[in-house]
Amino acid sequence: MSQDDLFDFPCDFPVKVMGARRDDFAQTVVDIVLRHAPDFAAETVEMRASGSGNYLSVTCTVRAVSRAQLDALYRELSGHPAVKVVL
Repeated sequence: MSQDDLFDFPCDFPVKVMGARRDDFAQTVVDIVLRHAPDFAAETVEMRASGSGNYLSVTCTVRAVSRAQLDALYRELSGHPAVKVVL
């Protein structure tokens, strides 16, 4: 069984990104997502601040077409200095 067999592509796939709460954090995440999923609708972004207000989670549900696409998206998000966690 290959890793692509775990998903039935294309599929809607939520990506949750957490980082320090800054004015440009959500836009930074959306910009990265759009590079990997150009059809992503930015108006569908869901955001939630942490209880203390120091962190922000941004959830983007992308239409994933392949495992390679998701891997590349996760790599770029994880490598960004503003990002703490990608789920």
